[in-house]
Amino acid sequence: MKNYEYIESALIHGGIYGDERTGAVNTPIYQTSTYMQDGLGKNRGYEYSRTGNPTREALELLIAELENGESGFAFASGMAAITAVLSLFKSGDRIVISSNVYGGTFRVLDKVFQNFGFSYTIADTTDLTALSQALTPDVKAVLIESPANPLLTVTDIKAVAELVKKREALLVVDNTFMTPYIQRPLELGADIVLHSATKYLGGHSDLIAGLVVVRSKELGERLHFIQNATGGVLQPFDSFLLIRSIKTLSVRMDRHVENAVELAKLLKEHEAVKTVYYPGLPDAQGYDINLKQAKNGGAMISFELKEGYSINRFFESLKLIALAESLGGVESLVCHPATMTHASIPREIREKVGITDGLIRLSVGIEHGKDLAADLEQAIREAKQ
Repeated sequence: MKNYEYIESALIHGGIYGDERTGAVNTPIYQTSTYMQDGLGKNRGYEYSRTGNPTREALELLIAELENGESGFAFASGMAAITAVLSLFKSGDRIVISSNVYGGTFRVLDKVFQNFGFSYTIADTTDLTALSQALTPDVKAVLIESPANPLLTVTDIKAVAELVKKREALLVVDNTFMTPYIQRPLELGADIVLHSATKYLGGHSDLIAGLVVVRSKELGERLHFIQNATGGVLQPFDSFLLIRSIKTLSVRMDRHVENAVELAKLLKEHEAVKTVYYPGLPDAQGYDINLKQAKNGGAMISFELKEGYSINRFFESLKLIALAESLGGVESLVCHPATMTHASIPREIREKVGITDGLIRLSVGIEHGKDLAADLEQAIREAKQ
């Protein structure tokens, strides 16, 4: 029985806490591929580690509790998690995706699943009328990110869930940017929640992982079959690392967001900055909706410099903030979506939704905020042509 009420405590004590046999406060790493059985058809709950492993199970129970879902599943990467969820559908089915999503999500739909007769439609999910028009009879699911990657657009999760439910489809929400500490989509009506746990949940840029949580027993049974059948499971050591990292999620996210708010204000007021995308700013798209469904605006910022500033020189001039793929680590990272995270999306689609060649995406870390501000300031000065 739980002896805590708040998520800060659940992050540390949720799932399976410690080891009953030895009293160890950390879940052991069960680094084994198979398990001795007591007789034919008699096992102790585990047979083979692709099917089930105690360390991975502790992580899966933890993320299910944090997202307030029925069951959780851990995969070898975020893309393995998305692939498993998409494998719930069949030839002839269609999925609607937000007009700006992670490039890898678009790529696996466009280059892999279309080969099996599975189709997709891109829609502006912030516009319920446009989304409703996209919900043709063959649509079996809507996959959204809120805030979306990389333009930080906010979708009303509850409103979309109600609309999708009327069409007897599933709502899948990628909650990577917010984590269950800031936003819990299942409580807003979503059916499935995805995480690239490589990002904030891992938090230290030292592991690759994906997590899925479902709200119903039926979806859980179907997804467990797919997880076991396809085998893209997270290994015991990485499961252990992820449990360890999740314990500090609340204190890390509080610092991430504190820094992000200050940097967003700095960029918003900077004479060299053309546009800032950050849902925590009062004049941002979806600000009021985000306030209803999330604790705050998160720690991702995208922005564009004005004409007369070179983004190449900006990237080259950064001293503290690293130019790199990924996000959500304790260190601040900056990237160029058009040629990095979203390069797999055709240029005409990128430009149509606003992912321009001048867009810069900033993952705000937990360094001292004044050091980060100083680094941005000097890099912008150096970028002036």
